[in-house]
Amino acid sequence: MTRHDQSTLPKELRELNDVLPRRPSRAEAEAAVRTLIQWAGDDPTREGLVGTPDRVVRAYEEFFSGYGQDPSEILQRTFEETEGYDEIVLLRDIRLESHCEHHMVPIIGKAHVAYLPDRRVVGISKLARVVEVYARRLQIQEKLTAQIANTINEVLQPKGVAVVIEAAHECMTTRGIHKPGVTMVTSRMLGVFRDDPTTRREFFGLIHNAHSGLSNA
Repeated sequence: MTRHDQSTLPKELRELNDVLPRRPSRAEAEAAVRTLIQWAGDDPTREGLVGTPDRVVRAYEEFFSGYGQDPSEILQRTFEETEGYDEIVLLRDIRLESHCEHHMVPIIGKAHVAYLPDRRVVGISKLARVVEVYARRLQIQEKLTAQIANTINEVLQPKGVAVVIEAAHECMTTRGIHKPGVTMVTSRMLGVFRDDPTTRREFFGLIHNAHSGLSNA
């Protein structure tokens, strides 16, 4: 996406792009990959690597496709015919693939997203899509957790929102301290999930019943 075709970007991203340097072209991105290959000590013109810059750029388009999507718009279509349903709605074990903004290596895990409706509900696939959009950006897990919860809270205006993410970070499992098997857990509680211990315990109990290993305390 070049600078002249950014009309499809969310408003906040268009405004951000107005103050950022020009976005490099695809050719410039591929040249950067060739530079990195050469810097690593290999020959970017050899047979096995000659097509790598194109493949890497195409992979990055997929990894970071979240920059071109507005998660708030995903939640706009809601349903009010709930027959008075007023209990927790939980989408559990949402596969999550993101990239650490410090080292640009994968963050792999799962998200648990819940909300307590107030008059309206949203299709469950939309909750997974919100997770996906934010995950497909350079992230730290703490910010990712807050972004998902805050967006659901702002758009749906439910009685409460709860988000828990469990993920492994390759920036510490495959480099640096090299500690495989370590999982980072973050949570964001809003509304009744923050203020009502009973509701919060119910949420963690539902996750715990999935054998995720989280405590409901």
